[in-house]
Amino acid sequence: MAMTVSVTKGKGVVPTMNVTPLVDVVLVLLIIFMVITPLLTKKFWIHTPKQEKQEVEKQDLSNDPTPPLVLRVGADRGITVNGAAVTLDELADRLRRMFAAREDHILFFDAANEAAYGFAVEVLDQARAGGAVTIAALTAPLQATTSN
Repeated sequence: MAMTVSVTKGKGVVPTMNVTPLVDVVLVLLIIFMVITPLLTKKFWIHTPKQEKQEVEKQDLSNDPTPPLVLRVGADRGITVNGAAVTLDELADRLRRMFAAREDHILFFDAANEAAYGFAVEVLDQARAGGAVTIAALTAPLQATTSN
């Protein structure tokens, strides 16, 4: 670094630094960062499959050979699978038999608001042991549609 030494009348030697090279380096770095910053944005491509919508008529919905499996837990600790009453002990075996006849292993779960949380979790554990791979919680009652 370059320094100049100046002599003043009462103080002696006072060194001062030449800041010109420092400013030059900072300006060069600023220009480099300004050029590189737009290149740092990451671009990635997402390939989404084409969505093919096929309209399903209401009459086809009612003639579905494999209706969804709906497991309901009542406030009185009652368990039903598609409307048929089942005990907790026989739930896993019943679901195994039902899933053996189906390609999908999707189970819709619905519990009454007054049902005990611990009992509902036990029922879900038995459903998982019975072969349910996907358990979907119902927020609204699932009802079959009727054709007009």
